[in-house]
Amino acid sequence: MERVVLVTGSSRGIGLAVAERFAHNGYTVVLNCRKSAGQMAAAAETIKNNGGRVRCILADVSVYGECEAMFNEIIGAYGRLDVFVNNAGVSYVGLLQTMDTVKIDEMINVNLTGAIYCSKLAASAMVKQKSGSILNISSVWGRAGASCEAAYSASKGGLNALTVAMAKELGPAGVRVNAIACGVIETNMNDWLTQNERDSLINEIPLRRFGKPEEIAGLACFLAGEDAAYITGQIINIDGGMT
Repeated sequence: MERVVLVTGSSRGIGLAVAERFAHNGYTVVLNCRKSAGQMAAAAETIKNNGGRVRCILADVSVYGECEAMFNEIIGAYGRLDVFVNNAGVSYVGLLQTMDTVKIDEMINVNLTGAIYCSKLAASAMVKQKSGSILNISSVWGRAGASCEAAYSASKGGLNALTVAMAKELGPAGVRVNAIACGVIETNMNDWLTQNERDSLINEIPLRRFGKPEEIAGLACFLAGEDAAYITGQIINIDGGMT
């Protein structure tokens, strides 16, 4: 049976690493981003060259109509959705009192409202199948909170609450919902850090390094698989012991 996974925000970084790992494990992968069409196409070509099956869908998860069209395309093409990885997100570093309200709206709309929209649509497909796995890519700051990332922390805290609530709601239908709370991961989201800031962060991490996107991908594939069949409603930290 063909297994299908949708990974939002998968033109680069953690999302792309997750998509590539699922493709390697035999899934048909649906890539998604809202504006980096060229980057997404290049990612898809790499997956194809490695023997994977892939489809690209340009959609903004913060717009419900675009989410609906994306899920309709997937179900129309494959008749099912086995795994949904809610990875699309934006970040902002700075004091909340100086953060532009447009940026606040964007962060909540993409990181939280978009997750709610897509989870609603994924749940509808999975409940009909009586099976499925929803994985939310969260952050340790959704639990601990981070100075100068107040709105981001709030959006990820909401995502954690969504995870637990949906696990309870969907469990009777055989659908599992979990979250991966990432620590500091080596992606372009951290390109703004100076070397001194990087060194300071590394000193706070017991394993003395940033995490790799591939390590998030490995955990995602485990949580979606049969070996994790009795795991739901969990927010699992992967942060090198930082929190």
